[in-house]
Amino acid sequence: MAGVEGRVALITGAGRGIGRATAETLAARGARVMCVARSEQELADTGLDYAVADLGTVAGCEKAVAEAEERLGSIEILICNHGLGSAHERVIWEQDPGVWDEMMRINLDGPYHLSRLVLPQMVERRYGRIVYTSSTAGLVAEYAGSAYSSSKHGLLGLMRSVAQDAGPFGITSNAVLPGWVRTEMADRSAQAEASDRGTTMEHVWEERAALYPPERVATPQEVAEMIAFLATEESSGVSGEAIRVALGSVS
Repeated sequence: MAGVEGRVALITGAGRGIGRATAETLAARGARVMCVARSEQELADTGLDYAVADLGTVAGCEKAVAEAEERLGSIEILICNHGLGSAHERVIWEQDPGVWDEMMRINLDGPYHLSRLVLPQMVERRYGRIVYTSSTAGLVAEYAGSAYSSSKHGLLGLMRSVAQDAGPFGITSNAVLPGWVRTEMADRSAQAEASDRGTTMEHVWEERAALYPPERVATPQEVAEMIAFLATEESSGVSGEAIRVALGSVS
């Protein structure tokens, strides 16, 4: 896909799952990719340029952007894919406020700081692509997931705000909303649910697959393909959109 060739892309949560699939896809199509996550071993395994950073802190976001700019040049594509899952959450009246604070810091504050840091140069160059990984939980709240659902709803507000503010400068801002995707993070939630219900993790995944018309869950690569399109020059007509990657599910 020529629309990313030579472009500098910063991809967060890139050590595994959707983020890694996205990093590998963009790199294979000619983008100059900087991967960011907290696990150096996972990042090293990608074989791509990487920076280890805690994106739940302002300093970590600043470090990620600075290293990408120093080593690769001005960031033209920002993929905010990192995030904390909901496996450890409880119903809201039993929720530790610390869970809420951590979720917002990582899932919403991090993307905000990354966006504000990369946008000045995008505005100056009059070009940019920003894609946020939200969730179908960003449209319909899940049970015992007040912090996660709220953070993913908030991410859509951030995405739409960036689309309005930066749109006059040739910058697009969109979000992908995956349904269930079998990643390590989703496996943790499946295991937690299985333990609570006295069943097996595989049974939980079978139930999740049954929610979708093809009776399977989406793959990380399927989500990565949508992100990759939104990162291209050819996607210039799409901005401010929340695009589901959920195999036709309407729930």
